[in-house]
Amino acid sequence: MMAEEDIVESGKTRHYRAFLSYSHADERFAGKLHRWLEAYRIPARLVGTVSRVGARPVQVPRRLTPIFRDRAELAAASSLDQEVRQALSQSDVLLVLCSPAAKNSRWVDAEIELFRSLHPDRPVIAALLEGEPEESFPVSLVGPDANGVTHEPIAADFRADHDGARLARLKIVAGLTGIALDQIIQRDAQRQLRRVIAITLLTVLLTLSMALMLIFALRAQREAEHQRQQAEGLIEFMLTDLRQRLEGVGRLDVLGSVNERALDYYADQSDLNALPADSLERRARILHAMGEDDHKRGEYAGAVAKFAEAHRVTGTLLAADPRDPSRIFAHAQSEFWLGYVDFMAQRYEKALPRFIAYRALAEHLVRLAPENQAYWRELAYAQGNICTIAVTLKGPEEQLAECGNALKTMERVAHLAPDDRSLDADIANRHAWMADALRVQGRNVEALEERSRQAAIVRRLIRMDPKNATYQQDWMLARYSNAELLYSLGEKSRAEQLREEAMQDVARLIASDPENNDWRLWQAKLAAPFEH
Repeated sequence: MMAEEDIVESGKTRHYRAFLSYSHADERFAGKLHRWLEAYRIPARLVGTVSRVGARPVQVPRRLTPIFRDRAELAAASSLDQEVRQALSQSDVLLVLCSPAAKNSRWVDAEIELFRSLHPDRPVIAALLEGEPEESFPVSLVGPDANGVTHEPIAADFRADHDGARLARLKIVAGLTGIALDQIIQRDAQRQLRRVIAITLLTVLLTLSMALMLIFALRAQREAEHQRQQAEGLIEFMLTDLRQRLEGVGRLDVLGSVNERALDYYADQSDLNALPADSLERRARILHAMGEDDHKRGEYAGAVAKFAEAHRVTGTLLAADPRDPSRIFAHAQSEFWLGYVDFMAQRYEKALPRFIAYRALAEHLVRLAPENQAYWRELAYAQGNICTIAVTLKGPEEQLAECGNALKTMERVAHLAPDDRSLDADIANRHAWMADALRVQGRNVEALEERSRQAAIVRRLIRMDPKNATYQQDWMLARYSNAELLYSLGEKSRAEQLREEAMQDVARLIASDPENNDWRLWQAKLAAPFEH
């Protein structure tokens, strides 16, 4: 019989049940898996039994908590930060989400190497999300360690034609607890069967109760509500998962068909006051998404129609509760999108009032919640929109000043959220518009300095994520804008070289997504000679 002191209860001796290592490109999947694992309950008959995780005995816990997941992208530093190192040192198991992005991530590689150097006797679980193992497994996962020993990772294959999501998750549970997989599958199936039986019995009792009450009107109302929820659940799926999958494979044509079906559903519901608030909020979100898709395809009339209808919906919600921050935020998005369509169509006199209204709503948000960095970020966007019109029209000083205000506000956001690396791209964009404002004022040398600050940030972002199309677009625009400035300062040869590089960049972007009309517009602009 095993002595009590020989049994390791990881919750007492180590802080984390596991460390979840992944590329930020797989963050959405990592978040879902993390939530599932921490919510999973070990079947009661297995709790407290003794198993082995790696080389050490453990008591099977009731829950798999806590599991460490780093939610922020690592900065462009030369080594892992202290928090990650400490979490790795206090973790029983390393769980690696494997994908082509993970293989290309030096941080995932570094986490594997550090974990194995700290804990050569503790297991590493490899969860294959996509691609073949040779193109998805990080080098440190399958290569020899410092002692020349090659470790075979425990593998869970999430691909649909292999383990699939359910079996892969149970394999991870087995790896984290040391329980045999067949035991977990058997106990889990028994638990699911008990739940189904209980739900079935409850459903039968409720159905019989309703039948005895004979309240036909209420039954009809319930059925109508059920159908509405089903329909809107499908709409929500199209708005989120399906939309992202279609965008990811460049199928904007299929996405357009999906959007039209959703719009047909909402077209029959003209009385907004008859709909619950959650339906209205969902309706506004999908109209914004569909309008954005239309605009990318160059279908401007359709985009305007959808943004106008979204504006009507968010306006109805805001009128019902003018101090609700979520409703203020939603209506701010409606104002922005209507202004954006006018701005892109060069109807600046119509776009400006929209952007001013957008700014007013953002200012209202920060007054309501001055510590909310998301609202300050929205204000920076709104100030930036006014800046774009001022630059385009070479407008008055008070509007050009919004370029500097937008940069200061975005830097304030970065101060409020110092670990949010997504702000880097926004700050780079603000430097770009600040450069344009200085150029309007004839301060080209200062403008070139701002462009250099932008370029430095964008280069860092591309090194961290070289396949990110948004960063590639920013780099293309930065090169072209630098070319314009250099041309105006007399460095024409260097300017032409940068413009040619930018034209190559935009050609690669169009090849990756031929349906993106914005990139085609930029291609035409870049092909035109510099203005003398």
